[in-house]
Amino acid sequence: MLPDSFFNRPALELAPDLLCKVIRYRNNGVWLSARIIETEAYLLTDKGSHASLGYTEKRQALFADGGTIYMYYSRGGDSVNFSAKGEGNAVLIKSAYPFFDALSPESTLSILQANNPDRQGQPRPVQKLCSGQTLLCKSLGLKVPDWDNQRFDAERFYVEDCGLLVQDIIQTTRLGISKGRDEHLLYRFVDAKYAAYCTKNPLRRGQIEGQDFFRLTAGQRPV
Repeated sequence: MLPDSFFNRPALELAPDLLCKVIRYRNNGVWLSARIIETEAYLLTDKGSHASLGYTEKRQALFADGGTIYMYYSRGGDSVNFSAKGEGNAVLIKSAYPFFDALSPESTLSILQANNPDRQGQPRPVQKLCSGQTLLCKSLGLKVPDWDNQRFDAERFYVEDCGLLVQDIIQTTRLGISKGRDEHLLYRFVDAKYAAYCTKNPLRRGQIEGQDFFRLTAGQRPV
């Protein structure tokens, strides 16, 4: 379980460092897990952030200590964020990829698929189960009423360093930011190895390195 000190850092440091970390969630007694492959940083001073709209009871988690869970509804589904250092700063977990090990064996795939079937009620392929912020929460079973403004719990919900290493990080602009709300900021980070399975592939045809996206090596600070 990552300590509070891991989260109590600037959002632009925390966002890329969360790549390859594993979300663990105990759903009906079974541990479901997903490795983080895409994040977005949000700052109090950033017009695209919820916190920029001011403090409210609903947004109080954004103004709490690093490592506080902030959840909200987006496009009819649940989304999960973790607060960072400083009031109003946080990281949105944009996409993940199912992770299997001794705690969450491959048999848990059927639970993830049952939680999040496609529109025809059929099982989603593994690479599509968590390829978006609401799909991730639905697959794991994370719900706003249960976890908004809560702290991590070693018995129910936490983030773990399982020794997975990210070699190549893509830094680019965030998705869904309205024009005039700092949509140009390069606050989105993607594990290049899993770029095809994130919300929108930053390496898709037509994208130009040095213009549409930048590459970072592990440990390199964002541009």
